[in-house]
Amino acid sequence: MVPVDEIRLHFDPASLVVLNVVLGFLMFGIALDTRVADFRRVLRMPGAMAAGIAAQFLVLPAVTFVLTLVLQPAPSIALGMLLVACCPPGNISQILTHQAKGNVALSVSMTALSNALSIVLMPINFAFWGAMHPTAAPLLRRIALDPVDIGGHILAIIAVPFVLGILCAEKLPRLAQRIRKPARILSFLALVAFILGAVAGNWKYFIDYVGLVLLAVALHDALAFATGYACARLTGLPDHDRRAVTIEVGIRNSGLGLVLIFSFFGGLGGMAVVAGVWGFWDIIAGLALARWWARRPAQGAPAVASKPA
Repeated sequence: MVPVDEIRLHFDPASLVVLNVVLGFLMFGIALDTRVADFRRVLRMPGAMAAGIAAQFLVLPAVTFVLTLVLQPAPSIALGMLLVACCPPGNISQILTHQAKGNVALSVSMTALSNALSIVLMPINFAFWGAMHPTAAPLLRRIALDPVDIGGHILAIIAVPFVLGILCAEKLPRLAQRIRKPARILSFLALVAFILGAVAGNWKYFIDYVGLVLLAVALHDALAFATGYACARLTGLPDHDRRAVTIEVGIRNSGLGLVLIFSFFGGLGGMAVVAGVWGFWDIIAGLALARWWARRPAQGAPAVASKPA
């Protein structure tokens, strides 16, 4: 079997263009649930927001780095784990927070702020931790990366659709109200379909190497949820808020990671398998956690349960 660091998964270039459009539409759909007031709300929840943002952009990448040192996976697998950890929250975090009886308003605000911050912090975080890794750094140096190209790509598929979605929500609220649910469902299904397509198109590689990454992904995802919960608890947040922060940190946008892997890393084997497996595993783990919490009343919750925006 060829070493995982030496394989390159293939994805049709035309399909990759469509995937970029789908991901942009996904960000547009997330932004339709966002208002300028959500950013103002951050000022009224400074402790909760600080805990969530710190958990995502400071603690989780550091915890992931340590996990890769402990597990000692192949360098490309370590890079995949670091990239996923640096991605912004996934689009189903608010749905899972609602099911878990968590603070949906906090989840909405965190998603909005985290995706905005990820435009700058995601490439910085990945470059920092990747360059420090003892086994992954040499592999990363061999890959010709143009920071300007990566930054422009992130701007195109995150920043521009996100700003357009917020403008639509603010200026055309009736239209946003009509299209936000179909947009969220369609974009999510399309993203899942493309992840399935990437897996199906490289089925032999996924079958050969999934055993190498499944345990790492399961542990990594569990640590992501645990990181969110620990940061929220250590900062004294009530249970209602802890649930939102936990899910927000545990659900990563691995679809964005997959796009970057095929666009800039040539479908590097370990990275692509990690992102593909993560895309399904964190949904399964998130649903299980949300269902478990749903059977337990959340302390600090309002008398009437919140509904997703």
